[in-house]
Amino acid sequence: MNFSLEQLLAFVNVYEQLSFSKAAVKLNKHRTTIGQVITNLEDQLAVTLFNRIGRSVEPTEDGHLLYHYAKQAIEQARTFDKVALSLSYGELESINIAYSNILPQKLLADIRVQLAKDFPNMRVNFSAKTKSEVKTGLTNGDIHFALVNIHESTAIHSLDATFLGNLEFLPFVKKDSEVTKLSSDKVHGELRNQRQFVLTALVDDGMKDKILLSADHEEIDQLSLIVKLVQEGLGWALLPRSLMASDYVTANMQHIRMDQMKQGFKFGFALWCPHSKQIATVKKSVLMAIDAFINEHIIKQI
Repeated sequence: MNFSLEQLLAFVNVYEQLSFSKAAVKLNKHRTTIGQVITNLEDQLAVTLFNRIGRSVEPTEDGHLLYHYAKQAIEQARTFDKVALSLSYGELESINIAYSNILPQKLLADIRVQLAKDFPNMRVNFSAKTKSEVKTGLTNGDIHFALVNIHESTAIHSLDATFLGNLEFLPFVKKDSEVTKLSSDKVHGELRNQRQFVLTALVDDGMKDKILLSADHEEIDQLSLIVKLVQEGLGWALLPRSLMASDYVTANMQHIRMDQMKQGFKFGFALWCPHSKQIATVKKSVLMAIDAFINEHIIKQI
């Protein structure tokens, strides 16, 4: 059975807009043209995709089923186009890496060190981004790599996604503070009454309800600032377990145990990037740095 990419694009846009007119505007086509494309596709498939109701349309049950396959087919076609186009280009002169503020800065520094070894002339730009900003940037080509928290998240079909593992967060307080002298069964109650610092990135990722323990809480954008505030004894925070490997951090701050939390909160992370020949080459270096960091700072602590 033969059908064109133009037909799939028309079908997907009519499905999403629930209107021939709106789909036509989005595709820069005339409404009559879009209507005829859909009619021809229905004739070819011998399936009714939409029920026409006045000026609006409603997908049929068959339309709902086929939409997801049509969407995937379009994404695969776009991926094919990007990969084919990338084959004609040389090495990348610069790359943009987006990351979540949840991630330890040591990991980002390790990635930069590895890239400096493998691509000494390449410029590398790092920027903290929300998940929605990451998806937009990867789609329009502004972002080449993204380290994202994949808690309740689905990657774009046209992306290359690599699951990296889980980052564990534990409660940290100022070293030798009063709460560290409590028995583990009383710590939870005490933390509920103390100021909690919460990473804005966790809130942006929709996890506030899961990680918030104290009614007295403040949102902080930078992980490094939260560490400093906890070290000053101004409150406590859930922070990456990997911080325990830093002498600078452990000299002024410590992880605290409590009966209500036998293990820390674990958030899955992934590396997202487009499909291209040049990206695939750089990706090997990025993953090499990440694997080394995990082996040194996470696996050894388990």
